[in-house]
Amino acid sequence: MPGSPNGSADSTRRKVAVALRYRRELDAAPQVVAGGYGAVAERILELAQSAKVPVHEDALLAETLGKVGIERPIPPELYQAVAEVIAFVYRLKPRTAVA
Repeated sequence: MPGSPNGSADSTRRKVAVALRYRRELDAAPQVVAGGYGAVAERILELAQSAKVPVHEDALLAETLGKVGIERPIPPELYQAVAEVIAFVYRLKPRTAVA
């Protein structure tokens, strides 16, 4: 979830990125598993791209999630925003048949 902290696409702004993990069977809520600014944000995005992890751009949400802390569940007030990101990811994944 990359973007510049003020929500603009201005390339002179410091980039922010946050990675989330949600394991429905194990996690009560999605967790922040990585986050950072500048070069760290670029590295997170590189790793996501190489692993074919979908990226959703929302600078304000990324900035807010970056304040949650690593390996911490997102707070309830962010559930709706993160649910929209999770829905975005599910729409991107091809449907697979379950045997």
